Amino acid sequence: MADAHPTLIDSADRPAVPADEPAANEGGIRFLARPRLRWNLPLAVGAAMVLLSIVLALAAPWLSGHDPLEIADASLSPPSAHYWLGTDQLGRDVLTRILYAARSSLVVACLSAALAFASGTVIGLSAGYASGLVDACLMRLLDILQAFPALLLAIALVAALGPNLPNLVLTMGLLFMPRFARVARASTLSVRERDYIAAAIGLGVSRARTMYRHVLPNIAAPLIVEASLTVTIAVLTEASLSFLGLGVQPPDPTWGGMIAESTSVMALAPWLALSPGFAIVFVVVGFTLMGDGLRDALDPRG
Repeated sequence: MADAHPTLIDSADRPAVPADEPAANEGGIRFLARPRLRWNLPLAVGAAMVLLSIVLALAAPWLSGHDPLEIADASLSPPSAHYWLGTDQLGRDVLTRILYAARSSLVVACLSAALAFASGTVIGLSAGYASGLVDACLMRLLDILQAFPALLLAIALVAALGPNLPNLVLTMGLLFMPRFARVARASTLSVRERDYIAAAIGLGVSRARTMYRHVLPNIAAPLIVEASLTVTIAVLTEASLSFLGLGVQPPDPTWGGMIAESTSVMALAPWLALSPGFAIVFVVVGFTLMGDGLRDALDPRG
């Protein structure tokens, strides 16, 4: 009697995949090369906002004719044709400083999210696939890490390591790593029970190759969504630490540092706080919309 589910066998290390399995499971890692994105309004708007933020940050030297560290005799000048967003207490152009501050904020946020993505995915994938004692030990370590309030732990680590960009990225990557580890573990626990994983094991594919070629591509979608949302939190965390003087150090401009400097003259020059505040909101809303859009676009049930 013919098998009700015919199989496809491509090579010795590619498992037999039932014909009725989702197309995303065929070809292993090629899922990453051919993502099934369904564009929607939140994704398009969020991606446009994020792209605009990146372009403005990269084009800062050409968009502004001022140096972000240049001190002029125009202290607390209101917005004008020469200074579009006014100047600060030292006569520095606020618009120029916001554009250059975008570089610091986006670099720290993206690098810390990438570090958390890589380390968290490895831990979660290993814990979910191995299960047993390995899973229990790794998850308990993450529980201990998450038992501390995130911002307080960040303040303690940065204060101990020193407030500079590498330490800031390392600290924030450590804080966000459990988010990716738990998402990766939960997805792996589901994927490892699929027939094509059992087929790979039956064909003698090594555990590492099975995880890399057949598990990782099929848990990538929720991790990508988590990455975009984590960048949002990273931007806010970096701004908070810079506000407290624990982020990128002066004279390099940062959005949180600019808001902190404006507190003493907020009544006289409200644009000093409103301008970097709006920049933070714009970037956060952009990444949030993009994350929500990606969640809907990559949902296989859509």
